[in-house]
Amino acid sequence: MSKQLVLAISSSPSPTSKTARVADYVLQRISEPTLMTRHIRLRDMDPEALISAKSSHVSVARTVTAIEQADGVVITTPIFKASYSGLLKIFLDLLPQFALAGKAVLPVATGGSVAHLLALDYSLRPVLQSMGARHIVQSLFVPESEMQVVDEQLRIGEQTDAMLNEAIHHFKCSVGATTEDRFLGHPRPVRNA
Repeated sequence: MSKQLVLAISSSPSPTSKTARVADYVLQRISEPTLMTRHIRLRDMDPEALISAKSSHVSVARTVTAIEQADGVVITTPIFKASYSGLLKIFLDLLPQFALAGKAVLPVATGGSVAHLLALDYSLRPVLQSMGARHIVQSLFVPESEMQVVDEQLRIGEQTDAMLNEAIHHFKCSVGATTEDRFLGHPRPVRNA
């Protein structure tokens, strides 16, 4: 049995991002012998290629290929002004229309206040759905007050950690349920006869 790939995309522009740490935290919890994991930080991609939507640029092309090969995608974003990051918006816009077809997706956001909680479901979920995701796990919001970095390790408050573990469990079940049909979620797949 081949290993399945889970890809984390973190979309904070900050070099000291807690959002990126949350992505690493999720990947550590997902890790098991049947899964390979990889973390792509959008801030490390060529900014001019992203803004200009240069899909042939090596940093963009590699990331698009990684998404095509992934069975599951964890998307982590900070919430700014009641919406997901502009960096994530730019990235999602340059992907093919049905780039998430056949994939399980776990959206996770970080932010200063639970007042931003619904930003995931009102702004990000419809975009992910329009990109053909096979299953979008219930999104999770990790408030700033629940995150602490101690000795370079992220610690998450007990209640939020319990909810995160449950979301990870649902995500792993969804990734594990992936069928051979890589086009589930795509409305008009090209199928071999």
